[in-house]
Amino acid sequence: MPVELLHYNVCHSERSEESLYKRTFLIENNDVVYKNSTIRSDYKQSDVGTPDYSDLLLDDYISVIEIANPMHSLWSDGRWNKLTLAHGCYWGKCTFCDISLDYIKLYEPIAAKTLVDRMEEIIAQTGETGFHFVDEAAPPALMREVALEILRRKLTVSWWTNIRFEKSFTADLCLLLKASGCIAVSGGLEVASDRLLELIQKGVTVEQVAQVTRNFTEAGIMVHAYLMYGYPTQTVQETIDSLEMVRQLFEIGVLQSGFWHQFAMTAHSPVGINPEAFGVVPVTNEITFANNDVAFTDKTGIDHDKFSFGLKKSLFNYMHGICFEYDLQDWFDFKIPRTKIEPDFIQNALQKETVFSTKPNAKIVWTGGIPLVETFTKSKKGNSWEMMQLTFHQKTHSFEISIEEDKALWLLEKLETLSVYNEKRTTFQQLKTDFEIQFEDFELFWYSKPINTLKEFGLLTL
Repeated sequence: MPVELLHYNVCHSERSEESLYKRTFLIENNDVVYKNSTIRSDYKQSDVGTPDYSDLLLDDYISVIEIANPMHSLWSDGRWNKLTLAHGCYWGKCTFCDISLDYIKLYEPIAAKTLVDRMEEIIAQTGETGFHFVDEAAPPALMREVALEILRRKLTVSWWTNIRFEKSFTADLCLLLKASGCIAVSGGLEVASDRLLELIQKGVTVEQVAQVTRNFTEAGIMVHAYLMYGYPTQTVQETIDSLEMVRQLFEIGVLQSGFWHQFAMTAHSPVGINPEAFGVVPVTNEITFANNDVAFTDKTGIDHDKFSFGLKKSLFNYMHGICFEYDLQDWFDFKIPRTKIEPDFIQNALQKETVFSTKPNAKIVWTGGIPLVETFTKSKKGNSWEMMQLTFHQKTHSFEISIEEDKALWLLEKLETLSVYNEKRTTFQQLKTDFEIQFEDFELFWYSKPINTLKEFGLLTL
């Protein structure tokens, strides 16, 4: 909208409502003034249309390869179509972020079907099937719906985006995202300290981050972590403990990429708006357009700059899968305290516990195909009964399960209903109710060995 009004005013001299401006700086009488006088509202995300690449010489751009950081390589190596799942941030609470500004504050998602329509339009125009969703934080529920729509339309695409490491990213959701073409995610672990994560209002814990990164990694999706040091009130001990958390996450293999950023206070963040509450003293300076960083001093008096080299050098090595056995002191040329983090903290956080409960409204989806069926008779202690062997062939492997014939017939019928290609979704409760019309104890069936095998190969609870 601001650019549209600016274009109109440049091309038309007559005064009208269109001559007004929206969020625009311009020169009047040799002074820079800010104009936001139009009453026209911004376009809804559903109305902004599909990006048009027709005038860009896409084949003439070079690729710049960065070897050290896998995620940075994704940004610069090759070309990605850019789209947004949702305008703004659905969380909108992080105290280091400019959450008071509209580009963060005003959250507006796009319908999954509309988004995939745009993907198809761009593929047709550019011939490129790779997409980078440039969200502040992609919403898990919308990512799920977009993934289902991609699979339903049988599109072959690759995509990646920025997320929050929240518990909504279950192992099954990560498998669905992978099946739809998701190759990588990036998210903020930030300070890797539960006390500071709470102060940041990040809404996650280190343990939760470890579990979510494990889910993505086991699904075959690369994980990049944004890391932060020098946050207000952060102690030297917490900085070293954060490094130990990061070391363990890389050593155990649930992180593949990361980057340390030193905290910067911005004028429109909660820290910048109310610095006293966070123990920092701002250094008064004029805030100008596109330059809203605020210099400050931390009441702790700690020189966080001196940690920069050691943090980045250690991370460089961890990303290459080496030097995990080094003492943390080896990365610094000044004395640091010993970490207080237990050496198996992350490993303990990742201990899997089988959960024998499912939310009634959870959606059940089958991403595989229809199996080959063979009937056979099973005998034991003088009794015999009919069984069915179901053989499933997938792109890279095949597997078999055996179930009593009557339950197998029910399952075959349900797999067609649960297929990802079926637009109508079935809930866990609906499936349970249908099963118990004919049989007893759905939970015993649902958590049996044959069904657990199906869950490993595409029977997902979302």
